[in-house]
Amino acid sequence: MRIAVLGDIHGNLPALEAVLADVELHAADRVIVNGDSVNRGPQGDAVMARVELLAPEMTLGNHDDLLCRLVDDDGGLPDDFRRRPFWEANRWCARQLVDSRHLESLRGLPMTIAIDPPGAPRVLVSHGSPRHFREGYGRFTTDEVISEIVEMHPADVLVGSHTHRPLARRWGRVSVLNTGAVGSPFNGDPRAQYLLLTLAGGVWVPTFRRIVYDVDAALEAYSATGYLAAGGLLASLFHDEVRDARSYLVPFQMWSEERGHALEDESWERFRRAVPDRFGASRPRPTVSESVPADSDTA
Repeated sequence: MRIAVLGDIHGNLPALEAVLADVELHAADRVIVNGDSVNRGPQGDAVMARVELLAPEMTLGNHDDLLCRLVDDDGGLPDDFRRRPFWEANRWCARQLVDSRHLESLRGLPMTIAIDPPGAPRVLVSHGSPRHFREGYGRFTTDEVISEIVEMHPADVLVGSHTHRPLARRWGRVSVLNTGAVGSPFNGDPRAQYLLLTLAGGVWVPTFRRIVYDVDAALEAYSATGYLAAGGLLASLFHDEVRDARSYLVPFQMWSEERGHALEDESWERFRRAVPDRFGASRPRPTVSESVPADSDTA
């Protein structure tokens, strides 16, 4: 049995198409889309149309939930998400999915998907962790956190996404894996990244794939769709994250909040001057698709 787990597509259609071609090449028996198919990128409607055609198993991601809440106006979001100009890019993405009628596919998605073949280790897939879609598995996830998760949600293999960085870690008998991101990796490698799990000899063997795709086409879509003009600074940050395969929004947001700065262009320029190392020259784009080791951590 071979399972492909794809996370964090984020409205990047060229990246998704390249990954699906690689999934077909490797003859995956099951495909799981592990949350955050939409938002950030400008082609959420086209991504959802492609995903719906594939009809995979899907989990709910935090950005999927965010767009549903923006549309529903259910009172579960801070008021500034609806009012502040900085967050207009999110509202643009939500309107796009309403207009294309793809938002309904995101409603009611499960938090977890279990893979439990007879005689094989149990795999539990979630966008973040089974406890919350914003609790991602990363280098700073503590042993105590993993222990709590496994106690609440028994599994031999935990698979998550959300952090946009691939990871392989052992905690006792438990494997903790992160798929990395299809549409917006944060590990300095702009290739579309996903996880293959192959059951061999009663053991799940992870393969971390990095797939070359047309990054320039993905970036051009930000302008061609009108997203970059309408979405302002936030859309520009999302564009640059795809281009550079680095995280900008969250560090900028944290830096600004610590100093009481508004999320606006002037603060962004101050942030760039304050942390120039974050904006160093990017590496040349790789030209070959391949399997590579993830960041590893053994407990």
